Amino acid sequence: MRLEAEFTTEPFRGEGEPPEHATAALDAARAAGLDCDFGPLGTSMRGERDAVLATLATVVAAGLDHGADRVTFQVRLEGHAPPPPAATGLDALLAQVAAELGGDLRGLARPEKQRAVRLLEERGAFDYRKSAEIVAEALGVTRFTVYNYLNRDR
Repeated sequence: MRLEAEFTTEPFRGEGEPPEHATAALDAARAAGLDCDFGPLGTSMRGERDAVLATLATVVAAGLDHGADRVTFQVRLEGHAPPPPAATGLDALLAQVAAELGGDLRGLARPEKQRAVRLLEERGAFDYRKSAEIVAEALGVTRFTVYNYLNRDR
């Protein structure tokens, strides 16, 4: 049985070289012989079940040892589609926030977009899978911008 694990180390950096905690976690996954894809906001690793499960602790340790303050995972059987995003709930939250802020989220000025992200976070919008991408599209910004708005408030 093969698994795929997606992991993210934080804090995020939207520009420049990837942070050391992200590359150290990637190196740990590669050292275990797993197939890896590295992106600016997360990494995926794929391999046989026992190898992936054994590597999870190594990846977490590598990230934390190199400056991460959080490591999040999602593990699933390889080849199985991730569960569909709970778009209905997220769509409802986006509509709620849009109504509160006066309409189209894309037309908001930057401070109002930052407020929209804060409101969405308070209401659990970022608990949904792929939510950063969906929120970014609704606001007319990049997902890096959404993560910057989220990190600004922390």
